[in-house]
Amino acid sequence: MTKAFGAVTEKTPLVALDIERRAPGAHDVAIDIAYCGVCHSDLHQARGEWAGTHYPCVPGHEIVGTVSAVGSEVSAFAVGDTVGVGCMVDSCQHCSACDEGLEQYCDNGFVGTYNGQTADAPGHTLGGYSQNIVVSDKFVLKINHPAEQLAAVAPLLCAGITTWSPLRHWNAGPGKKVGIVGIGGLGHMGVKLAHALGAHVVAFTTSESKRDAALELGADEVVVSRNPDEMAAHANSFDLILNTVAASHDLDAFTALLKRDGTMTLVGVPEHPHPSPNVGALIFRRRTIAGSLIGGIAETQEMLDFCAEKGVVSDIEMIDIKDINEAYDRMQRSDVKYRFVIDNATLAN
Repeated sequence: MTKAFGAVTEKTPLVALDIERRAPGAHDVAIDIAYCGVCHSDLHQARGEWAGTHYPCVPGHEIVGTVSAVGSEVSAFAVGDTVGVGCMVDSCQHCSACDEGLEQYCDNGFVGTYNGQTADAPGHTLGGYSQNIVVSDKFVLKINHPAEQLAAVAPLLCAGITTWSPLRHWNAGPGKKVGIVGIGGLGHMGVKLAHALGAHVVAFTTSESKRDAALELGADEVVVSRNPDEMAAHANSFDLILNTVAASHDLDAFTALLKRDGTMTLVGVPEHPHPSPNVGALIFRRRTIAGSLIGGIAETQEMLDFCAEKGVVSDIEMIDIKDINEAYDRMQRSDVKYRFVIDNATLAN
């Protein structure tokens, strides 16, 4: 049995649970979990705010730990390696998306690290709010950051790759002007990564109080989006705007800032749809509104290697597992700067 923390109904707090993990098969890697990041998705799923939650629900898909055992056919990992597991633990492995290393777009649906269908008991995957996990070697990632940064690496497995993938796909880098809308759990990683890639980074916030923080993260400029003069000064100038805001809002204010052929990519899913955009503003400058979902395994490894080389990690607040329900309440109040990470050693207490 493995100690874990999870929800047994949508209306009750997360509680201590005992769960089963399968014995490692020939292609499996067993991992002792040291840290697990806390994603807003965890809250939505555990509290039944997203459809289809299976209970018991053990959240957590930002996992960093140490390999404790490997299957007989595993050659890329060895006992003692520092590794990570992100949002996926399986996919069909034979569709066109999987063949291209884009498992996140698997035509048959990837298997999430928690709440995904599986043959293991209880019939759905159980995530990283637990002492250990067993994962196919195809979905395990190597981590090369130093030991003192490992807790802050955990959110890279979701927030990091969610922002890295569109930045790479739309070629953020030297000579490109990139906007990051929202300076939260996703947005702060967008600013850090766009800066590290060499782009000219403009952070958008609704709050003047976040100006200095955005500059410290690596933004070259900060725009208070409620200030029409500040917004107008950037009209028709962006190659890419990465919009991380998960609340419904008017997109037109940002599409007007795109160059001809510029793109605004959405990575936040609002509870209610955004107002319909002004189609004319798109047509007359061949602008694009796009979307992006995490990244494939190869791309996630690329991101981790880049971050290790550049010293990029998330800004985090460490918590004990017993404080997870309070952390969820604080996330709803946006009272975290910028990501919570669980010290999984506290599961043993």
